[in-house]
Formats: sequence, structure tokens, C-alpha cells
Amino acid sequence: MAVITITEAMRDAIGEELERDPNVIVYGEDVELSVYGAQNGLVERFGRERIWNAPLSEATFVGAGLGAAMSGVRPVIDLMIGTFTYVAMDQLYNQAAKLRYMSGGQAKMPVVVMCVCGARGSAAAQHSDSPYPLFMSASGIKVVLPSTPADAKGLLKASIRDDNPVLFFEPLSLLGEKGEVPDEEFIVPLGRADIKRRGDTVTIVGVGATVKMALEAATTLAAEGIEAEVVDVRTLRPLDENAILESVRKTGRLVVADEARQPGLAAEVSAIAAERAFDTLRAPVARVFTPNVPVPFSPPLEGAVLPSAEKVAAAARRVVNGAT
Repeated sequence: MAVITITEAMRDAIGEELERDPNVIVYGEDVELSVYGAQNGLVERFGRERIWNAPLSEATFVGAGLGAAMSGVRPVIDLMIGTFTYVAMDQLYNQAAKLRYMSGGQAKMPVVVMCVCGARGSAAAQHSDSPYPLFMSASGIKVVLPSTPADAKGLLKASIRDDNPVLFFEPLSLLGEKGEVPDEEFIVPLGRADIKRRGDTVTIVGVGATVKMALEAATTLAAEGIEAEVVDVRTLRPLDENAILESVRKTGRLVVADEARQPGLAAEVSAIAAERAFDTLRAPVARVFTPNVPVPFSPPLEGAVLPSAEKVAAAARRVVNGAT
């Protein structure tokens, strides 16, 4: 198996889907240059008829993509930065999410919108959000956020083949993370969580960047006799509730780590556990998330507001034995 980064895995996924299906096209903000690398080399391979820069008007080119998708094209649209979804909110939340339902299933909507999310390197408030909680409530849109290269490739291929709109968020702080990716063709189904580490003392649920934090915390906790089970939800909609509940019922304790502000994944998972596994909980659910403030430009302040492995470990200790 090749050892590649998340960015390289996404590039390979897009390239393979372009080769497999002539209806797949890629366009968006600076995709020919590929600022974050997921389209590196694709314009040289496939030409500007299938890989092309869109005008810097998110509302316009996302809306055009929806029309193309209903006409049989499979657009992969790169918005570059997650906060740019706000500019195309009507197209995403009010159109893409609803048109297949409103047409009685007659219109398919096979469009993928990609963008990075999360904070890293003092990008400041307007470029550091994790806006996926907004779309967890948009019935009709699937929301994906991988944490490993293999998941990034398999989930992106599944997203491109899906007949529904998919928002594919890329964890900014993990884009350079390396991992093994199978050489053969493979798909990671949407809506299926993955157990990244087995344990029986406490369940830690994460997504994207917080999965790495959870695994680092689990290593620290293991030295203290606390065996944490790490659940990577991988997709926020549809959410694999059964995998979460199975783990919580086994451990009896739950920590949810989420880089987004609340309400979001941490709130949703906490509610699911309270509704469907309350009788098995041995302690209150603990949440680790970004407080409801803009992400600061200042490096020390940025680090102070974001989740971390240390904060996740402290929350796990709290639910296991009351330690702070």
C-alpha cells in the first residue's frame, strides 16, 4: 500500500473518478493552480474542458453546478475555504438540499462541494470556521469529514458517485498527515463510522481533526489504566448512530470532541446518548469543543480556544474518575 497524505489521497480519488466517468468535471476557485493541492496535475492530465477556474462568485458557480448536476453532469466544485459556503448559502441550503425532494425524485443532484475547514496557523476569524454544523440540519445534503488518507480517498470517491449533494469538508490541520492507502479500487460507504481504537473504559467520539486528538489522548490515558475507544464518525449526515450507541453501551462513558462551535456534533451525539443509552451511562457526558467566539488571530489565543489532545484527555479523566 502507498503511504501518502490526505491531500494526495483526494487528488488520486478525483483523478480516478475523472478517468472512470466522462461526466465528472472539476471547477472552482483556483483549481488549475490548486492552492491546497487536491487538484494538482489534473489540468495537465484532463485539460481545461474538465478542469477549470470559476469566476470568484461562489453563489454563481455553485448555482451553475446544481443546474449541471440536474442535467447529467457530476460536478466536483472546490470552494477552497469552508467559510465561503456562507456566500452560497441559498444555493446549498435552500436549493441543493431540497430540489430532489421537491421534484419527487425526478431530478438527481450528483454534486460534490469541497472546502477546507478548521483553524491552523493564525488564519483568523473569517478563514478558520468549521461550518459543517449548519449543514447537519439541511435535510437532503450529505456531510463528510475524513481524518485519514484512506478515508479521504474512499469517502471522496463515494461522494462523487452519490446522486445526492455532498459537502466534503477537508480538515485543514490534517492535510499533510500521511497514512496507508490501498492500491486497489475501494469505496468507503457514506454513513458508516469507524472504530479507530478499541477500548472498554470510555468512548471518545470525534471527527476530522479531533480524531487525531482523541487518539493522542487515548495513548496518554492508556498509561494511566484508562482504555479509551475512539469512534470516528467520518460522516456527520448521515450519522452512524448505531456505532456510537454500541460503543457507549459497552464503556458506559462518553466524551465528544468537535472543532466546531456548538450546537454541532458534540450536542447531537450527547442527545443521542441521553435518549437511547441513558440507562448505561455511568457519568455525565463530557464535551470538548470550540467556545462560541470567533477564532482569534493571535497564536496563543487560537490555541487556547481550540480543542486539543490535552483537553480531550482531561475530559475523559473527568468522566472516569472525577480528575480535572
